Amino acid sequence: MPDSPPEPIIVVDHVTRSVTDSTGTLTILHDIDFSLPARQSTAIVGASGSGKSTLLAIIAGLDRPNAGTVRLAGHDIFALGEDPRAALRARLLGFVFQSFQLLAHLSALENVMLPLELLGRRDARAKASEMLSRVGLAQRLRHYPRTLSGGEQQRVALARAFVVEPAVLLADEPTGSLDHATGAQVMALMFEMNRERGTTLVMVTHDSAIAARCERQLVIEAGRLVSR
Repeated sequence: MPDSPPEPIIVVDHVTRSVTDSTGTLTILHDIDFSLPARQSTAIVGASGSGKSTLLAIIAGLDRPNAGTVRLAGHDIFALGEDPRAALRARLLGFVFQSFQLLAHLSALENVMLPLELLGRRDARAKASEMLSRVGLAQRLRHYPRTLSGGEQQRVALARAFVVEPAVLLADEPTGSLDHATGAQVMALMFEMNRERGTTLVMVTHDSAIAARCERQLVIEAGRLVSR
C-alpha cells in the first residue's frame, strides 16, 4: 500500500472572525479553510485591511476565531487553556514582526537569550551568541536596540526567532520598516536560514517579489480566501 500523506503541520479549519460594536458587526475573515505541510514556505497576500494579519494572529493563537479552529502539529490550539496554548506556542513557533518587537532595556544578546531562558535552557547564552554570529552580528552582542540600525534590529529579531529552532516561523511584513536594499538583504537571510533549518514559513507581505519567492501564495480579498 502507498504511504499515507504526512499530517499537515498547520490546519486552518473553517475560521471566521468578526467584531461587533455600536455600529454593527464586521466580519474580518469569512470561513477560511486550508492546510500547510511541514517545511513549505507560504505567503499570505492581499490589500491592506483584507484580514492577513488577523489570520496570522489566529494561526499563532494570539487571537481567537468566532467559529472554526486551528491545529498546530496535530494540536487543536483553541481546545487548550491559555497556559498550555502559550507553552505550545513557545515550543513550536517563532515570530518576526515589522516593528521588530525588541526589548529596549536588553542588549542584542539578552533579547535573543530571552526565549531560551523562558524554556529553561541552560545553554541560552552560548546558543544566542552563536545565532547572532550566524546573522552577522558577532560584533554587536552588547549593543542595545537604540544603537542598532533598522536592518540590524531585524537581524536580531531573526536570530531570536530561529534560536529556539521552531517548527513554524510566522512573519508579519518583516521588511515593512526597512528600505528596499536592507529589506532585500534581510529576506535573503531569512529564506537561507529557513532552508537550513527546514522550518515551515508563513509570511504576510504586500511585496509581490517577496511573495513570489515562496512556494505557495494564499490570496485574501475582503476576508475571503480567493486563491490557494
